[in-house]
Amino acid sequence: MKKSLLIFFLCIIGMNNTIFAQTLNSPDGQLEMNFSLLEDGTPVYDLSYKGNKVITTSKLGLDLKDEKDLLADFKIQKTERTTFDKTWTPVWGETRQIRNHYNELEVHLFQPATDRNLVVKFRLFNDGLGFRYEFPEQKSLVYFVIEEERTQFAMTGDHTAFWIPGDYDSQEYDYTESRLSEIRDKFDVALTDNASQEQFSKTGVQTSLMMKTDENIYINLHEAALKEYSLMNLNLDDEKMIFESWLTPDAIGNKAYIQAPAVSPWRTIMVSDDARDILSSNMNLNLNEPNKLDDTSWIKPMKYIGVWWEMITGKSSWNYTDELPSVKLGETDYSKTKPNGKHAANTGHVKEYIDFAAEHGFDGVLVEGWNEGWEDWFGNSKDYVFDFVTPYPDFDVEAIHEYAQSKGVKMIMHHETSGAIRNYERHMDTAYQFMNKYDYPAVKSGYVGDIIPRGEYHYGQWAINHFLYAVKKAADYKVMVNAHEAVRPTGLRRTYPNLIGNESARGTEFQAFGGSKPNHVTILPFTRLIGGPMDYTPGIFEMDISKLNPDNNSHVNSTIANQLALYVTMYSPLQMAADLPEHYMRFPDAFQFIKDVALDWDESIYLEAEPGDYITVARKEKGSGNWFLGNVNGNEARISKIKFDFLEKGKEYIATIYSDAADAHYKTNPQAYEIKKYRVNNKSSLSQKSVPGGGYAISIMEADKTELKNLKKL
Repeated sequence: MKKSLLIFFLCIIGMNNTIFAQTLNSPDGQLEMNFSLLEDGTPVYDLSYKGNKVITTSKLGLDLKDEKDLLADFKIQKTERTTFDKTWTPVWGETRQIRNHYNELEVHLFQPATDRNLVVKFRLFNDGLGFRYEFPEQKSLVYFVIEEERTQFAMTGDHTAFWIPGDYDSQEYDYTESRLSEIRDKFDVALTDNASQEQFSKTGVQTSLMMKTDENIYINLHEAALKEYSLMNLNLDDEKMIFESWLTPDAIGNKAYIQAPAVSPWRTIMVSDDARDILSSNMNLNLNEPNKLDDTSWIKPMKYIGVWWEMITGKSSWNYTDELPSVKLGETDYSKTKPNGKHAANTGHVKEYIDFAAEHGFDGVLVEGWNEGWEDWFGNSKDYVFDFVTPYPDFDVEAIHEYAQSKGVKMIMHHETSGAIRNYERHMDTAYQFMNKYDYPAVKSGYVGDIIPRGEYHYGQWAINHFLYAVKKAADYKVMVNAHEAVRPTGLRRTYPNLIGNESARGTEFQAFGGSKPNHVTILPFTRLIGGPMDYTPGIFEMDISKLNPDNNSHVNSTIANQLALYVTMYSPLQMAADLPEHYMRFPDAFQFIKDVALDWDESIYLEAEPGDYITVARKEKGSGNWFLGNVNGNEARISKIKFDFLEKGKEYIATIYSDAADAHYKTNPQAYEIKKYRVNNKSSLSQKSVPGGGYAISIMEADKTELKNLKKL
């Protein structure tokens, strides 16, 4: 009897001056979360993996403006436990079906001094923990302002991290690999210039944050279902090794405006001793609400080309003329100006791209710089910058529409807002109606530069509300959205599957702005892509940018084989062949892989993975037996060893391997590649060298005996 009372007492008081301890286990039992209250009523949690702590005691709560905080003095009213296990089918994705399996603990907290209620909801999956704050409907907490969220993530040591600087406006940084204790010293070196950026701390970093412990445990911190709230950065106390949430403020410094009932985004912690589990996790998607669109038949993955790379490199121009110091839409008469002769978005040139798309089986053509206003669009804090419907004199909307239709090609719209969000919302209905009229199924929107209204940030609550508003409004017109410079995705594409792509990270364009690290693409799937697909715009075959523009000495730090592999490793249902058509015609055999590779998948298998070093992925094309495989390599050459045991037993396939040549190197010999064909089955294996900044791509096609007859077995 005395022993039972002692156990009960320890459960109530705990060994760390905590009370009301609650334990939650993952369905497979390998993860364990403990929740409790400290003696002062502060809520805390910790997380263990296979019996070892990965998150030590971490505080929860929020600072409120001009009223008592939701940090301490809580009591537990009640707890509720549930188990959920269902499978759902995404409209598009990396797998045909997704299992959503978790155990849930809902903790109802009461703050007697204020008569307020706060709910903390935990969901523990086999691959990690998600938790959020919920503000129930109540008389004592209706409208309030969050001064700061105080969620902690206490690390167990000085882990290795793959990080970019914490910023209110930009994610377009190369990743730095360092110990947590080194972030402060390396912060300034990690900064690079951008159109709009604002850091807040020398130890501030962004999510998705990828880490690896000395015990080879992989930890990923992120958030899911970000809406009606502001983005969470992380600020590190580098003496205690504790990360704390740091929300993006508005123009007057407030972090979020809440009207109860409401919920915060989910805070997520993925954990595994196998890096491949981080890449294959669907936890972020599972923490979002199910699809809210009744009809999704119009949402279709697309492979496209476009008048873009020649402008990014400086070969061509967005501007129609060089004569105008400023533009006033509706007043400026372009017919009285002299064309500069470099404007890429002209009718004849765009028809050439349409011809190329039709000949090689591409779904769409993206055209940027087609509309009036580009001469003074950037950096002028200009509100009424574009109207999104008025073309330049050399771009015939009707003629392009008719020509594309005759060739079976869809045109992709471009809406650059120049950060003038209010102006975009002012024109949005008209712009989407224009797209419907001329049969544009998708829009690439852009938010380059400082946000207008002035003082707002890209990742503040006001802008985040706009980004989702634009997606919802687009759905009304059956338009798919690919948003650039918007907030990084957090799985909302499950709820609104017309959000078919985002940039929101350092993409291929930076290869023309000085280059990116050769291992950049081995980190992005562990970080940026955790929240959703990226419009990375791969497929560059000419690495020497000076050959397009003598004034630009940038170099694409990648081999051709690496560029091919990106179509598999950098998942997106919207994939661009970004280079110029004439460059593809120089290497037609390599270009074949881009033409063949699928966009939508029944199955994805991560064969090899180590952040910063390499990733190898195999994906099965939706509705067929064909597979495509990609390997991207980091800074050091290595031998990739894989098995083809994912193939159907008893079947023979043709494997076409696009690999680095023996003397290939991203800097000195990037265009050296080899193509070999083999006969493979589920017992085949491969040892393949990948050079620095290189990789390989494989198409694995079903074939009959005649096609297989003369092929060597692998």
